[in-house]
Amino acid sequence: MKIASKLKNSNSVAVEYEIIHTIHGRVRLRVPLLADDHDYAQSLEELLRSDYRVSYARVNAGCSSVAIKYQLSTSINGLVPNYIIDLLYKAKSRNKTERIPATRTLDLKWPAFATGLALLGLGFPIPKTVIAATVALAAVPTAQGAYTSITQEQKLNIDCLDLLAITLTSAQGNLITPALMITLHRIGDHIRDRTARVTENRATDLLNSLGNYAWVEQPDGEKKRILATEVQPKDKVVVYPGEQIPVDGEIIEGTALIDQQKLTGESMPVLRQVGQGVYASTLVREGEIYIQTERVGADTRAGASIELVKQAPVYDTRMGNYAANIADKAILPALMFSGLVLAATRNSSTAASILTLDFVTGIRVSLPTTFLAALHHASRHGVLIRSGRALEKLAQVDTLVFDKTGTLTKGDIEVMGIESLTEKMSTQRLLTLAASAEQRLTHPVAEAVVKYAQKQGIEILPRPEFVYEIGLGVLGKIDGQQVIVGSDRFLRQCGIGLDFFEQPRLTHKISADDSLLYVAVNQELLGIIYYRDPLRPESAGVVEKLQTEYNMEIHLLTGDSRQRANYVAQEINLPFSQVHAEAFPQQKAEIIQKIHKSGKTVAFTGDGLNDSIALAYADVAISFGGGSDIARETADVVLMDDNLTSFLEAMAIARQTQAVIKQNIGLAVVPNVAALAVATTIGLHPLAATVIHNGSAIAAGLNGLRPLMHRDPPRPG
Repeated sequence: MKIASKLKNSNSVAVEYEIIHTIHGRVRLRVPLLADDHDYAQSLEELLRSDYRVSYARVNAGCSSVAIKYQLSTSINGLVPNYIIDLLYKAKSRNKTERIPATRTLDLKWPAFATGLALLGLGFPIPKTVIAATVALAAVPTAQGAYTSITQEQKLNIDCLDLLAITLTSAQGNLITPALMITLHRIGDHIRDRTARVTENRATDLLNSLGNYAWVEQPDGEKKRILATEVQPKDKVVVYPGEQIPVDGEIIEGTALIDQQKLTGESMPVLRQVGQGVYASTLVREGEIYIQTERVGADTRAGASIELVKQAPVYDTRMGNYAANIADKAILPALMFSGLVLAATRNSSTAASILTLDFVTGIRVSLPTTFLAALHHASRHGVLIRSGRALEKLAQVDTLVFDKTGTLTKGDIEVMGIESLTEKMSTQRLLTLAASAEQRLTHPVAEAVVKYAQKQGIEILPRPEFVYEIGLGVLGKIDGQQVIVGSDRFLRQCGIGLDFFEQPRLTHKISADDSLLYVAVNQELLGIIYYRDPLRPESAGVVEKLQTEYNMEIHLLTGDSRQRANYVAQEINLPFSQVHAEAFPQQKAEIIQKIHKSGKTVAFTGDGLNDSIALAYADVAISFGGGSDIARETADVVLMDDNLTSFLEAMAIARQTQAVIKQNIGLAVVPNVAALAVATTIGLHPLAATVIHNGSAIAAGLNGLRPLMHRDPPRPG
């Protein structure tokens, strides 16, 4: 299928394109402009990848083609979404100031060749014109950077200073100095770029959490599976057990047990019936419901959360950029100083030495090396730190905010114990009957009971017949006895009164975080099962160390109830004044911003969709390898082994790195300042200046590699 067209927008920007191939959700276009205009190709790829409706984009400029996977289906002639075609001309008309700066491509061939040739020239009769030509070719990227800065940004940058030093030293016939300078600078730039965090928009991954498809009941009663983004308000959406709800709306038929943990942080599923609202991104654990659609896509509560994540401040994460900023500020003073020296001494060699002795080069080379070593060191401890900026900020954190469910707690229901209320039946027999009644049910509490019984070595008996009411309980025939397991409401429905039941009679002390499951046999209440979402084993210890050793202020921020939040706070010795409960995603972000505005450097730890906005607005976002896709993509620091103890190691590494950086700045600055004093008084040969300058940079770079030389003690087990 080939359809050619020329697109023209209101600003008279025309772009020719041809549809080569298309299937639902994917299209390949031929755009001739891609081969002719590198900036257009780069701009189009940036726009496509930053658009939340595009899940995949690959631009092949050489073949003038672009392959795109997309989510929406509002199309031109039913073939290509309108917004994709709009992006074709938007990339053409895009203002240069909107462009994302391109990373300088690493090409060490010419600098290395020029350096080798210059060194060989010391002992072999190699024509200087040949060496000079290779140095000139190696300096082309530097010259391009200087030209772009002057013509487009109307300012001098570090490339201008480098180019001037290269030109002056080359003009004196000293070709080893510029060759070495270019090589070291290029290596530093490469290390910096390689260790930078990729800042492209992850909105597509976020929107995937809303569900890709929906079952919509047609007027004739037929159920049709369509893209979730095609659902319209008032449509009747059907959601089956185990499926994710794709829209916000009201239940008009059916009952379901819904897991809202991703959206609200509640650890326990909730029962929803006719007339009650449900939300996109939540999961139907049990039951089948029909929903009258009210909001879809970005208009849903989950979609609004994602939009807020997209609007969160995007930090410049290119490592060493602040070193470049220092360099930019040092350019004019360096030029003026070298000019004065040249005017006073009439010695271009001395002036070139002053330009060569910019201490910022040592910082530009050593900082990325330090960060790279630290990031690798962290990865050996099971911690993924995405950028140098995150590492730097992590060392400055003085306030840490924890989500509760799945972060401080395990995020899964566990049975804590079982108690028999009468001598008629042992706890072992009671557990056998309860687990046998709960077998093969998908409710998380039922699964927890069965798992607990299996750990105790309990045999699961056959359940030939049973009646299950969603979210309430189960009644089954087990070993000739009628067994009822469920909530107090379910037992009352079955005619079993609980008026005589008194909690003080129990040997187990019920905590505020404990929930109860009642077990009745032959219409008599015989036992109680206690369950909860327990704390992670390491939570209390980690919080204590953060408070005592790192002097951090700790907060608890959760969408769960105040009662459960206070219980967890009590377990980890946290003041109730630093507990924020029943907070929806947007409120979480507002609380993070409020703490930040009070002058704190804030880190937030969370693992779900409901945490994604708070993660996006924190100075440092921390999540788990086993967390939701959204949380992982939003996070600056990912604890890959899902253990909070790893965060303590990350903090230690961050602070060690901060100390090494200060050492490197000293190693880079002191020798160059001393040499600068010599150069301006008694004089210093450019080659000697280069040796001091590059030697200090290399020393700082090697010092930055120390974390790689650190031998980790063997881990237990």
